[in-house]
Amino acid sequence: MNFDFTKTSEACVKCGKCVPSCTIHRINSDEVTSPRGFLELVGAYQRGELELDKNAKNIFESCFLCSTCVSICPTSLPTDIAIENVRYDIAEKFGITWFKKIYFFLLRHKRVMDFSLSLGAFFVPLLFRIDKNSQSMKARFHLPFIGKRVLPRLNKKSFLNSHVEFIQNAPDSGLKVAVFVGCFSNYHYTRTAESLLKILKALKINVLLPKKQQCCGAPAFFTGDFKTVDRLIRANVDYFETFLDDVDAIIIPEATCAAMIKEDWGRFMSEDDEMLKRIRRITAKVFMASEWLYKKSELPIFLKSLSKSKNLITYHDPCHARKVLKIFKEPRALLSENYDLVEMSDPNQCCGFGGITIQSEKFELAKKAAKPKVEMIKQTEAKILSAECGACRMQLTNALDKESVKIAFKHPLELIAEIINPN
Repeated sequence: MNFDFTKTSEACVKCGKCVPSCTIHRINSDEVTSPRGFLELVGAYQRGELELDKNAKNIFESCFLCSTCVSICPTSLPTDIAIENVRYDIAEKFGITWFKKIYFFLLRHKRVMDFSLSLGAFFVPLLFRIDKNSQSMKARFHLPFIGKRVLPRLNKKSFLNSHVEFIQNAPDSGLKVAVFVGCFSNYHYTRTAESLLKILKALKINVLLPKKQQCCGAPAFFTGDFKTVDRLIRANVDYFETFLDDVDAIIIPEATCAAMIKEDWGRFMSEDDEMLKRIRRITAKVFMASEWLYKKSELPIFLKSLSKSKNLITYHDPCHARKVLKIFKEPRALLSENYDLVEMSDPNQCCGFGGITIQSEKFELAKKAAKPKVEMIKQTEAKILSAECGACRMQLTNALDKESVKIAFKHPLELIAEIINPN
């Protein structure tokens, strides 16, 4: 994946339109950590005027990759792609932190991941208090790299390992969709995936749960581990092709996974014409869950026949959904059929998750970025917060807990499933 840093850097006219909305610049108002600052630095790096030292590493790893700047830029300059590529050079020069290496190893070896997480689930109660209702856990003590954070619950059995591969909800001639579940919904927030099954059952849509699907590669991609990304993309493409012609769509309940597959897979493999052709054939059938359910299924009509909830909800737009995939009307349209939805002052503002580096080595930045979002949520006086993203759920659940804001977090699929089957 070759990227021309200089071309992008020189195309920036330094208008500054992106600066006020930049997630990192809002909490660290230094010109260096602004989109135009980042672009100036990557240009200087390619020209040989900037050494890729630890200071530069620290600066480039401070970007949240929320892509707000790209969505605001008059010419849509790919600042996020520039930083993703320079992080590869950083990883090559400095290596990858040991705990990230372990995590990426698990992503590349799904069976080991399944075993490790199921084993870990037995010991988790010793260190964490488990909240089954919210599918989260809170550290009992101050733990290395974690502190006393609220984290997603570890399940003894993954979602994929809890079901048969094919679920027939209608005759063979009916619609059939495959579900790419994503790591968050597979290992942690399994109620999201279970809710999707309930919805598809109610709609009489047949379901394929491809058991050999692997991580989409997003955590490694945003960290600069391109070798892991290459391996995961190729493995998934090979596997997807074995069932692609047998399904009407591949639906994904996670914004980050959907954006990674629909946008970043092709970009990453752009120099491999044959692989790019194969990826485009796959992505033509890939949809975020709310997008497909709203546009391609009878769910909107079905929901009109059901009762309305008394719960007031508010909706947060995941960066990868709204800014990358332009999906934000669909979940709102579905939820508004049966819930009163109140908008926060800026639902499009990044929650501050930022990826594995921000969450592990720069968590102070994540906490600062989340504070204004928590205040927005609080001001809505909603009882439930929703977003189509496990990463946002993890970030905001912890942030709300730290600010003692009592509001439940539920994926839109969970809210829809509760309307369909109140029990």
